[in-house]
Amino acid sequence: MRGYVIIIGLGQLGRVFAGGLLRSGYTVVPVNRGDDMDRVAARWPQPELALVAVAEADLHPVLEGLPAAWKDRVGLLQNELLPRDWEAHAIASPTVVSVWFEKKKGTDAKPLLPSPVYGPQAQLLVDALKSIELPARVVADPDQMLWELVRKNLYILTTNIAGLKVGGTVGELWEKHRPLAEAVAGDVLDLQEALTGRRFDRSALLQGMVEAFAADPQHACAGRTAAARLARALNLADALGLAVAKLRQIRPSTA
Repeated sequence: MRGYVIIIGLGQLGRVFAGGLLRSGYTVVPVNRGDDMDRVAARWPQPELALVAVAEADLHPVLEGLPAAWKDRVGLLQNELLPRDWEAHAIASPTVVSVWFEKKKGTDAKPLLPSPVYGPQAQLLVDALKSIELPARVVADPDQMLWELVRKNLYILTTNIAGLKVGGTVGELWEKHRPLAEAVAGDVLDLQEALTGRRFDRSALLQGMVEAFAADPQHACAGRTAAARLARALNLADALGLAVAKLRQIRPSTA
């Protein structure tokens, strides 16, 4: 019998991971909104992983209240995720997955690309995803995982924010509105570089974004969280003193 995994948040993604972990033989201990994490940790103090599967907006409050016993066992899967998010809570070595599958209510999970995973329990999550036929791969190098996180952020923010302007699908965005997509992507990369203190090969990241476009060209650009993503990006840009001119042009009619 394998050990147990805590999953904090049983939304669409949390349930996908729960299914893979159960299929892989782990006991899954759920923590739902309103549950006392300290009380759960008193009963389940040494999980193989404490997977935080809440939405982006709920991440920092959850990490702030995370029981000390779980802090060296954290797993993270949010979009817009960067090292500064876990470092702010003194979490040194989380297991991080960049999710490249879509899960909507009433539908099966649909993979776009293999999901890269890095950290102490990377293989556990890769095996869990593969057990439910979702491709995933272990990333051995932290710099490569940072690149993967930035790539996903570039994809999510560019498509959501540009989609607020033109709607449509990612395939249409690249085919019909490429100058807009490239301008938004440039602002997003300015933001990612400022947040990480790193410089990236922008052409490689754009190529990585386009690879994701090609994997599902019918994917809708702007979902229900697009306006909130733009607002978060602009708040961060303001705090960092970034121009992000194209993002600011999109704001008046959307946020």
